[in-house]
Amino acid sequence: MMETENTIAFRNEYRATEIGENYSGRLHFWFMTIWCLVLIITSIILIHQPTWKELLIIPIGFLYINFAEYFAHKGPMHHRSKKFDKVFIRHSLQHHRFFTKEKFSFDSAKDVKAVLFPPVLLLFFFVAFTVPVGLLFYFLWSTNAALLFIATVFSYYLNYEWLHFAYHLPETHFVAKLPFISTLRKLHHTHHDTQLMTKHNFNITYPIFDVIFGTYYKEK
Repeated sequence: MMETENTIAFRNEYRATEIGENYSGRLHFWFMTIWCLVLIITSIILIHQPTWKELLIIPIGFLYINFAEYFAHKGPMHHRSKKFDKVFIRHSLQHHRFFTKEKFSFDSAKDVKAVLFPPVLLLFFFVAFTVPVGLLFYFLWSTNAALLFIATVFSYYLNYEWLHFAYHLPETHFVAKLPFISTLRKLHHTHHDTQLMTKHNFNITYPIFDVIFGTYYKEK
């Protein structure tokens, strides 16, 4: 009971200090969605007769990003360091205090800010990571390779945001009840247990590396 009261108090404080009056959770969601879809669709349209070797970028890229998701979540998101202090604050000190095992769902559309990455991070991710690596593929391999890489990265990014958003919908929502979503939601719900969050279920999307590294945990 006390933990729930603390969560309610933190939510009220977070809304007052971190969420502006003009913030729109719906606009945030659709901006991120449309921006990613534009990049993905444009990349796919520009791909021309890819070889099977070039297509290998898709599964390899998927596994690489799934590992990066696991490593980042298990590391800087849950263990404080000077270099990634803001990441730790946003995730461990804000997201995990806003969404606990007892209060796991949104109360309103404005609460979306506590789940989705800030829009500026999407732009940073595109400019600082995707473009340089994409150019590397372009010069060392082919145009198709670069475009496949971009499409894969942003498909995974969008998939990550959609799934994480779905997990924190009210459990009565029809999306949360979908078998596939419900299964992954339970794993993420377990991760929000304060006793388990630094030990288990670090893959927010698919628990591939949780299984590989032995951090997968499913409640009975």
